[in-house]
Amino acid sequence: MRRLVSFVSTSLTLVVIFSGAAQAQNSGAWDWIRDRLFGRSAPAGDPVAALERLGGSRIVLAVDADALRKSMLVELQDETRRLLREARIGFIGLTVRDGGVEVKIREGSDLQQALTKLEETSVQLSTAFGGTVEVRDVGERLIRLVPTAPAIDEQTRVSLQKSIEIVKRRIKDVGIDTAGVQQDGPDRILILLPGVKDPTSLTRLLSSRARLTFRLVDVSIGPQEALNGHAPPDSEILYGFKSKDPYLVKKQVLLGGEDLANAAAGFDQRTNEPIVSFRFSDRGARRFALITQENVGRPFAIVLDDEVVSAPVIREPILGGSGQISGSFTVQDAHNLAVLLQAGALPVSLSIVEQRIVDAKPTGQK
Repeated sequence: MRRLVSFVSTSLTLVVIFSGAAQAQNSGAWDWIRDRLFGRSAPAGDPVAALERLGGSRIVLAVDADALRKSMLVELQDETRRLLREARIGFIGLTVRDGGVEVKIREGSDLQQALTKLEETSVQLSTAFGGTVEVRDVGERLIRLVPTAPAIDEQTRVSLQKSIEIVKRRIKDVGIDTAGVQQDGPDRILILLPGVKDPTSLTRLLSSRARLTFRLVDVSIGPQEALNGHAPPDSEILYGFKSKDPYLVKKQVLLGGEDLANAAAGFDQRTNEPIVSFRFSDRGARRFALITQENVGRPFAIVLDDEVVSAPVIREPILGGSGQISGSFTVQDAHNLAVLLQAGALPVSLSIVEQRIVDAKPTGQK
């Protein structure tokens, strides 16, 4: 497999080549994509009535509870590290274990200060998690922080509501006007798709996390050394999208998908291959210009859903705010990627609970 990422000073251009990808389609109408992937949508109206009349698909997605808890604990771990460092309190361990975060204070004389610091900021910590965080001294200079059940429930509710809005945007972008999307219980999303007789591709599109981030590569040690247990606490090992090669990547996100203002599928005027063009927001363009000015000569990682798409070296400051992703994409590949980037990343992973075809009711049947 080859990957090539090139940059020009007036705009950011990402050229990603995936081995084994299907050849680009020459036919380019996006209606053509929708009709073949998702079926023609019915006239606007009640999705339940339309599903009964036309048949279609029923999909149920659920908030991945395990992934949500893991995400909360990682955020709590990072926040605890920051708070203790700000207070200049030494610690020799900071781990996620058994549904909580544990930190061992280096000096016994610092234990009470650490407890006070974390307890005083428990309200600040709970703001991120929508509830309270219990802070306990469990002995031998060990402090344990645990998000409470109300905190987890509130984070589930917030994540579910945000996910519903993003799923709606993704469906709208593929042109299915009659779809119904609504909450189904405390942690599920019910999706009705009148006229869609094969929901497989669309289900993958709707449940994809699609979290795009730009981060620096940590060159302080090699990836193999990091794999042997020597990774710095502010970095992590991620793997290549196709190659599965290890990369040591800074945890800090310099830019994310929220800094994109627009993404759209199209065709390269020179090669007629499908591409996805994108444009940073004003803030994103300014931040990326500053990031590249400060890190000339350093590699940075383009990460999609915790996999490294590429890790090019910044050759010169990149002052423009637009770019394109191109390569051996099919029309479907380009369209799906544009939909994901345009709608934004899901705040949490969604699992597929149900996916089934619904037959149309015979005329006159109630």
